Amino acid sequence: MADAQVGSDRYRQGMVTRRKVLGEAHVDRAQAAATAFDQPFQELITEAAWGAVWSRPAWTLRERSMVTIALLAALGQDDEVAMHVRATANTGATREDVCEALLHVAIYAGVPAANHAIKIAKRVFQEMDAGSAAEGQTGR
Repeated sequence: MADAQVGSDRYRQGMVTRRKVLGEAHVDRAQAAATAFDQPFQELITEAAWGAVWSRPAWTLRERSMVTIALLAALGQDDEVAMHVRATANTGATREDVCEALLHVAIYAGVPAANHAIKIAKRVFQEMDAGSAAEGQTGR
């Protein structure tokens, strides 16, 4: 379903924020993969998570990014942790920020959860670095 087909202002704002945080390519892939079965879910997360929460002005995208990574790590949501670590390239959260968030996870949610999330973050950062290096070589 195209973005313009959903009518609420909150959905439209959510889509803007979602694209800003996760990137055009990621959101385009998610939209293209949506089926009649999961389309209502895609609309819900775009409107509620991205439009109602991530779009609020009190916190920056960087701050929301750090909190989100910590919460996802505490909950053991590996795929979501990886996706949001990738999104730090768009939110302004630094690797130091991610490290600090995961130190909080260790204390408040447990060392095993933080240890696992640190492994995920290290892998994602290595992939991001490899992608940046490859882009630099092809851009000559």
